[in-house]
Amino acid sequence: ASMTIEQNLTLAIKRGQRRGLRRGVTPHLRARFREALAQFGLGLEDRLDARVRLLSGGQRQTLTLLMATLAQPKVLLLDEHTAALDPATAHRIVTMTNDIVGQTHLTTLMVTHNMKQALEMGSRTLMMHNGEILFDFTGQERANLTVAGLLDMFAKVRQQELTDDRLLLADP
Repeated sequence: ASMTIEQNLTLAIKRGQRRGLRRGVTPHLRARFREALAQFGLGLEDRLDARVRLLSGGQRQTLTLLMATLAQPKVLLLDEHTAALDPATAHRIVTMTNDIVGQTHLTTLMVTHNMKQALEMGSRTLMMHNGEILFDFTGQERANLTVAGLLDMFAKVRQQELTDDRLLLADP
């Protein structure tokens, strides 16, 4: 939190390399950071020297998304990446995520409790509970899903689980 935007981006792009923050930031790299930040329209490209702790939650999440994708990983893991954000900021982050994933064709695994988001993003939806995959939806089956339908399926599985637990705990 005490590091600057530029320092965080430098660490991200030099992941796996020898890390010299000051010596590693060339004018070319600084221009690349500005260009990458400008695409988000938050004015962060003009604040490379700003401390991350001074950024809003949405700005921090935007920076985190950029840091995760700057070095062009093979897989992007998003773990509740919009959970602590207000609805408008969450929508903006989801749009940014979709843009980056679409432009780079990046394989992405998103963990979320937001059923609407789970159905709107990606091409495959897995529903898990207690470490087990309950449902795996793709194609037309996935396209036909609704939030209410997903919640109903989950409730049925949970009801069966509760019934099974009661049977195990019942006195003979």
